[in-house]
Amino acid sequence: MDKLSYIAMTGATQIAKAQSINSHNLANANTTGFRADLHEFVATPIEGPGYATRVNSVVSSGGFSSALGAMKTTGNPMDVAVSDGGWLAVQAADGSEAYTKAGDLRVNALGQLVTGTQLPVMGDTGPVAIPPNSGVTIGSDGTISMIPLGQSAATSASVDRLKLVNPPSDQLVKGNDGLMRMKDGSDAVPDAGVSLTVGALESSNVNVVGSMVSMIELARQFELQVRMIDTANDNAKAAATMMRMS
Repeated sequence: MDKLSYIAMTGATQIAKAQSINSHNLANANTTGFRADLHEFVATPIEGPGYATRVNSVVSSGGFSSALGAMKTTGNPMDVAVSDGGWLAVQAADGSEAYTKAGDLRVNALGQLVTGTQLPVMGDTGPVAIPPNSGVTIGSDGTISMIPLGQSAATSASVDRLKLVNPPSDQLVKGNDGLMRMKDGSDAVPDAGVSLTVGALESSNVNVVGSMVSMIELARQFELQVRMIDTANDNAKAAATMMRMS
């Protein structure tokens, strides 16, 4: 009875973890540039004394989905969508360089170019700073131009260029902050072949219908594991009653 309860309990715990990952994806279905987390169940032997005859099914991270999200036209000249497999380099909260698909850019009160979540955007030489101006434009190649405050459009000048990268997906790892980083800890090399669609944003690549179906399936699997625990308890009670009668 104890073995049945333990196996069912372990199964329920791992299914709950998988459900948490799936729910996190659904919660970010409308988050700009979000990349869905993947998970998989892996057979893991139980370590301990005795023969290695028992195996648990443990949920494990399967990385992230590299599928493209839908393109949404906004008309905002500060919104940019990175083409295909490209990424926009930003400075994470811990100071490291990271990569995102969220191109909802803006200039904050300090003159820094930041994303919608206030992450500094990286340029050729570091975080992009924009002097006082009367207009900022971003080119499809990532070039940032501005009109100096009090000047005419004829005096438009280049300020910096966004750092755009395109490393292979299998060299990237997704952090708890939702940003991508190189697995080896290095900084990705800028790729001049990456282009931007200005006035548009790439939406989350979460498959809402698929995630809803997974949620239902996982809920049913969790319920089955709980029923197994109840059955084990009922069997234990019945066995105890029979022992008392004897």
